[in-house]
Amino acid sequence: MANSKPRILNNNRDMVWSLIPLVIACLLIAGIASQCSLSPGGPSQGPIPNFDVDAALQYDASELNFPIRNPRVPEGWTPNSGSRQSIAGEQGGDVSNVGFISDAGRYIKLTQSSASEEVLVPFAVGEARYASGTESIDGAEWIVYDQEGSEAVWVTDLGDVRLLVTGSGSTEEFTTLAAATTSAEPLTP
Repeated sequence: MANSKPRILNNNRDMVWSLIPLVIACLLIAGIASQCSLSPGGPSQGPIPNFDVDAALQYDASELNFPIRNPRVPEGWTPNSGSRQSIAGEQGGDVSNVGFISDAGRYIKLTQSSASEEVLVPFAVGEARYASGTESIDGAEWIVYDQEGSEAVWVTDLGDVRLLVTGSGSTEEFTTLAAATTSAEPLTP
C-alpha cells in the first residue's frame, strides 16, 4: 500500500519530524559514550600532560652527537612534551625538542640541533622566515624571526649546537628560557 499522501505533498515540516528522532538518537549515543559535555561558562583548562624532561634530555645527550642542555626553568613551569627528529640534507641534522607550559599558561618550545640556522628555522615553523632583529641575553646573540600573525622564533648559534625558542610565550618568557638554556652546562652522555 502506498504512503498516506503522495510524495509531492511532503514538505519541510515532514523532514523536520523525520530528523528529530535521529538527532535524539545521536545525542543519546554520544552521551552514553561520554564524548560530549555541556560547559555553559566556556572551555576550561584540562590537566597538563606529565613529561620527564630530565630523562628525555639525558637520553638525547647520550644518543646525539652535539651537546644537549637541560635548562632550569622557573618554579611553576611544567614540562609537557618532547620529541626527536632529523632534518635531511647537507646542512641538516638531528633535532631535540622539549616543550613547557609557563606559569601564565603559555606554551614555549626549546629546540636544540646540529642543523644550520638556515635549515632549522623553516623546519621548526613550517615556513620561510626573515630575521627582524636581535636580542642579547647573557652574552649570547639571539636572532629574532618575528612575523605578524605568527609565533616568534629566536635562534642562537653556540658553535657546536643551535638553540631555537618558539611558542606563544611572551618576550619575558622567551628571555627566561633563552637565559636558562645558555647558562646550563651541557649534559654528559
